Amino acid sequence: MAERHKRIFIASITPYFLEKGAVWFEEHNQEITKALSTQAFFQDNLLELEAGQSLNLSELLRRLDEFGYEKVLKADRMGEFSRLGGSVEVFPVNTSRAIRIEFVGNSIDGIEDTGAESKNEGADRAALQKHLKSQKLYSGLKGARPGDYLVHLDHGIGRFQKTEEISGTEYYQLAYGGGDKLFVPKGLERKLSLYVGFTEPRLSRLSSSAWIRTKRRVREEVEKTAKELLAVYAEKEIAQRPPYAPADDIERKLEETFLYEETPDQLQALADIDHDLDQETPMDRLVCGDVGFGKTEIALRAAVRSVKSGYQAALLAPTTILAHQHYLTFQKRLRDLPVTIVLLSRLQSAKEQKHVLGELAEGRADIVIGTHRLLSKDVRFRNLGLLIIDDEQRFGVKQKERLRSMRASLDTLSLSATPIPRTLSMALSSLKDISQLQTPPEGRVSVETVIKPRSEKLVKEAISAELKRGGQVYYLHNRIGTIGTTKEWLEGLVPHANMRVAHGKLKESELISVMDDFTKGAFNVLVSTTIIENGLDIPQVNTIIVEDAARLGLSQAYQIKGRVGRSHKKGYAYFLYGGKMKGKAKLRLRALQEAEELGSGYLLALRDMEIRGAGNILGKEQ
Repeated sequence: MAERHKRIFIASITPYFLEKGAVWFEEHNQEITKALSTQAFFQDNLLELEAGQSLNLSELLRRLDEFGYEKVLKADRMGEFSRLGGSVEVFPVNTSRAIRIEFVGNSIDGIEDTGAESKNEGADRAALQKHLKSQKLYSGLKGARPGDYLVHLDHGIGRFQKTEEISGTEYYQLAYGGGDKLFVPKGLERKLSLYVGFTEPRLSRLSSSAWIRTKRRVREEVEKTAKELLAVYAEKEIAQRPPYAPADDIERKLEETFLYEETPDQLQALADIDHDLDQETPMDRLVCGDVGFGKTEIALRAAVRSVKSGYQAALLAPTTILAHQHYLTFQKRLRDLPVTIVLLSRLQSAKEQKHVLGELAEGRADIVIGTHRLLSKDVRFRNLGLLIIDDEQRFGVKQKERLRSMRASLDTLSLSATPIPRTLSMALSSLKDISQLQTPPEGRVSVETVIKPRSEKLVKEAISAELKRGGQVYYLHNRIGTIGTTKEWLEGLVPHANMRVAHGKLKESELISVMDDFTKGAFNVLVSTTIIENGLDIPQVNTIIVEDAARLGLSQAYQIKGRVGRSHKKGYAYFLYGGKMKGKAKLRLRALQEAEELGSGYLLALRDMEIRGAGNILGKEQ
């Protein structure tokens, strides 16, 4: 026979209450009752119900919605509620079993257990805490515009129309099928997220049960996928390594020599990584942040902690130029610390490469920075502990798994401004941990994006304006065969400019020499292919002109845009096109223009996933 209750508490889904167990509520019953009459937090986040109490059923449903509970067909998991006729079933986060509340008219007739129990209360609470964090990370409502589709946890997909103030409260107004409207008060954003899908969604009526059936079907599919993933991730999950050594004077000295003030997001990402490295299970974390938001500093500090704990660290970069720049940065930052850094790329002679390989195999090199050369079969480490993948979207699945396969307990840190859909899908699915850098460094201003048809007049004005204020310019022409002719054409347009060319068929030593000269200001216009896409940090370059923008992928265009605006000066990115744009090219450039706000890389990656598809988590598709 179901146990009946005279009185119960229903706690909102907040970090505070999720940390407390059912036993805590039982032990502190009297204190909680007293706090309800005096403390605003308890009044806002705790509901006391008694048999015989006068209460409207719709009022209870509203409060459960505000508390963050999810509406389902049957409440059999912590944090869920359902309604059937004159009764409401709810599984509170402050009990170990679900409760049924029977109504007669506008009063509670009885309260009893439903029989649904929590088999692992700690795991249920941990899952809700993770869900709360993911809702905060992925809601992205600051990027929502009228006409966008939003997903409400309980009511499904609606079209965002506007924000509207009613009786002093601001609401998100969503339109549903049949002319239905939903008003979601600000403060309940945890129930809303941006829609990411491959087709135009069908809007259902608010009274329809279609959304609840959809959620149930998706949950079944997720459980099926989870079983498949269990085998894939089994080796990783059972792999263990000793926790890393705690921070000491070396790390504190490194922090003191950082020339800038860490942003709050940088500090949080560093704390996330420290927490990962304190565990016995290997780290697999993605740091997602716009270009120039401090990902390299985070990677550097993680590498130093790895070395200090007795491991070697490897940083994998997609191009020789970027690897060379990272090598110089690491050398400069770590010159006063007992850390040995080496560079490995095909730019080096066979003798130099052999020497570096020997140092890695014998453990004399602590940190290696390299290109795809690090993936070669002759590369051996004495004790590789940390793999850092910069611009992870530039590497294929097989390439990234090559180093991971060396050691099951390898810690992995991926860096990206716009992760590929497959990686982002894994992060959204909680298969990979994610830290976001969304706060711009102090003094940084957003880059103005101009999307226009290509014209001589526009190109001439853009270059002349930048040179007039003493800056430098990138001009992107992505055809090696005609890049020399393009340089001559530009020299005719802007005779007073000093120009040089960079592309992938130059000898790597010559390419690095050109980039070093450009960095030092020896010339002011670089005519280049997309080889400049990755990681270059030249603060005095604040205008970029892309000649045929329709041919670029969305993430690629965003990376290229990030080559400018890396200082306190206003940056300008001109994405030019010939003829009439159509199809996905139009969608990509529109999304790029909408992503002008600093820190938009993550939202842009979501949009890229919508345009391209999420890929196959279990396979090699990107």
